[in-house]
Amino acid sequence: MAVEDDIQFERDGHVARIWLNRPHKRNCITVPMLHKLDEYITEIEADSELRVVVVRGRENTFSSGFDLDSLQSDFIGTSTAMDVAVVSAKVCDRLYNMTKPSVAVLEGYVTAGGFEVMISCDFAIADETAQIGDFHIRRALFGGAGPIYRLPRMLGIRKTKELMLTGKLLSGKEADEFDLVNASAPAEKLDETVEEFISHLTDKSPFQMKLTKMAIDRGLDADIASLMVLEHLAVGVTLNSEDAAEGVAAFLEKRDAKWTGR
Repeated sequence: MAVEDDIQFERDGHVARIWLNRPHKRNCITVPMLHKLDEYITEIEADSELRVVVVRGRENTFSSGFDLDSLQSDFIGTSTAMDVAVVSAKVCDRLYNMTKPSVAVLEGYVTAGGFEVMISCDFAIADETAQIGDFHIRRALFGGAGPIYRLPRMLGIRKTKELMLTGKLLSGKEADEFDLVNASAPAEKLDETVEEFISHLTDKSPFQMKLTKMAIDRGLDADIASLMVLEHLAVGVTLNSEDAAEGVAAFLEKRDAKWTGR
């Protein structure tokens, strides 16, 4: 199969849908798939009509991680062993830092490299029966695309250690209670839950979504005084935007806002 078949990109109104499509291998990820995801991110960022990214796996499973056949043949015991982590971390970081919000839809297995893609998305919504966890330690492996710096910021250090040092898997419902995902739903209501969730993202000003997301993403990376300066600057930029003027006018005139993204 061509890499375009292994990872697919569809436009659906304001929604970009990225599908992992190797169900015969539980949607295991390969380096070519990561490069293609990188290309899709560039394409989505450049398209002003797209406002939200949804990442999902075909045939009711998200991804069970990096393809171990590829890992064994191309990386284990080689001089290029670190390359897979470099590529994975770069692409997952691009996903995390997109100017448009991303939502991972979790079904089946969400482990190892699949888990890393999930924690690189802004939001996650899970089937209650999904199996979710870092899992690397159960194969004496180490995750190279985000667990040690994304998870502590999401969960705190104790829960991070619980997931990474035990290799335990959480059901989607348990992951919801663990604060690892934003919501969980029975399989028959998952699509409805996802569409309801993303509807509250697509109707917002694209300009303000970009600015607010960029500021939040830096919120744990600097001291309070520096972040206050960032906040002041963000307010100044906001109040000179067309969308802010439109938002205030629409509220005062009791009508729906019409966003320009500027």
